[in-house]
Amino acid sequence: MQTNLEVLFTPADFDALRHRDLTETVCVVFDVLRATTSMVTALANGAAAIIPVGGIPEAVNLRRLDPAILLAGERDGLRIQAELAGAIPFDLGNSPTEFTSERVLGRIIAMTTTNGTRALRACAHARTVLVSCFLNLSATAEWIENQKPTNLVLVCSGTYEQAAYEDALAAGALCDRLWPAYGNGDVADSAMIARQIFCTDGDDLVQAMGRSRNGRRLLANPSLRGDVSFCSQRDTCPFVVELENDGRVRKHV
Repeated sequence: MQTNLEVLFTPADFDALRHRDLTETVCVVFDVLRATTSMVTALANGAAAIIPVGGIPEAVNLRRLDPAILLAGERDGLRIQAELAGAIPFDLGNSPTEFTSERVLGRIIAMTTTNGTRALRACAHARTVLVSCFLNLSATAEWIENQKPTNLVLVCSGTYEQAAYEDALAAGALCDRLWPAYGNGDVADSAMIARQIFCTDGDDLVQAMGRSRNGRRLLANPSLRGDVSFCSQRDTCPFVVELENDGRVRKHV
């Protein structure tokens, strides 16, 4: 059976993805700096689930329906404040260091980010949607190796409407890991490009991610610069994360 491997680099692909037949496709979504890293961290620290929402009003409405829900999200990299959310300040931003067990244990989190939650919603109709980052990359790869999906699409969330280097780097790391299983199939040039990026720069993730647009922005902010090294950690979370049919992100069981 021929396998298909493709990487999508920019949010320009999201609209087409929404109208694409993904019934036999596994999508893996990356937003390394920082949404998918924060989601994986939250679940590692005991969050019950994350609800990726389309925007601030949807998140606020969920809080009104259930006051126990935590609100998390960013605009331009910073936590959403009351003036953007109708006088309801968000509990958390988008830094993974905020999602401690003290804050999130047992809680449901409604989350909106500039790109990551958009990417998840764009491919929500796929057969399976996995949420990945460097923290759980090997666990994601092992699940794919065991399940052997015929069609595999790696979705890079990007930054604003452009590609994000750190997402391409992570997608390339997954491509490199899966190359023995997928390299002889129908491999899109985008997957070859991503793999080459990782093979060139993957030996020092902190340095590579620090050169990216998002990395430079975070490093310029004293309160956020630690996020670059945090998000560069490899395989600290040995579990798979999935966007389930009810629209909530949970550890895969």
